[in-house]
Amino acid sequence: MPTVDDIAALLDDLFPPALAEEWDNVGLLVGDRRASVERLMTCLTLTPDSVDEAVARRVSLVVSHHPLPFKPLKRLTTDTVEGALLWRLAGAGVAVYSPHTAFDSAEHGINRRLADALGLRVVGPLLPKPDSPEVGAGRVADAASGATADGLAATAKSALGLASVRIVARADQPITRIGLACGSGASLLDAAIASGCDALFTGEATFHSCLAAEAQGVALLLLGHYASERFAVEALAEQLASELTSAEVWACGAEHDPLRTV
Repeated sequence: MPTVDDIAALLDDLFPPALAEEWDNVGLLVGDRRASVERLMTCLTLTPDSVDEAVARRVSLVVSHHPLPFKPLKRLTTDTVEGALLWRLAGAGVAVYSPHTAFDSAEHGINRRLADALGLRVVGPLLPKPDSPEVGAGRVADAASGATADGLAATAKSALGLASVRIVARADQPITRIGLACGSGASLLDAAIASGCDALFTGEATFHSCLAAEAQGVALLLLGHYASERFAVEALAEQLASELTSAEVWACGAEHDPLRTV
């Protein structure tokens, strides 16, 4: 039976913590490294729903893409939602590992997987790491000949099972090179432009980021934060299940996108 430390080491190899952004909090965040792992659950975010499932199904380790805790805590009490979730997990003996931006930027991380899901040919990272130019934040990919903003949106809807994609661009705006930045990736708009991209796929963007993209003639395709990352959490569960044959592994079933379209 693998231990928490065994699985943390495996995840560190897949998504090296050195790839994480400086402001991030990645790695093993809660738990006893010596504890055995019989059941492992992946999720995008630790919420009351995902924690309920972890505790009810007696999970030993949760691999949550978004870290909890994220910022340093001065106290751990049930006075806040974050504190209550952490207190409950610790009380139930559930360890927490978060790969977050290391997962985003790894060679076979979320942004690479997103490009693959959309059938795009990856050129390289949007912001390469100086010592490892094949990895880094975001990805740059070439679009197929004749690609348009609405055509790419349709591809994303089909590939990710989306009801809609929000677009900043003309329907027939031609696209040749695409930036990809999962989650809240609009901060990479300038990097995408510098890389010669005329479109950026991301999860969400502020109104002013949308205006900036429009002013510079760059198509912005917003998949939704949840949709741009949750698929990779499901794929990670399948990958870990194949490697950890003595443990039960699954992606959280209770997790859902808090936003819906009406």
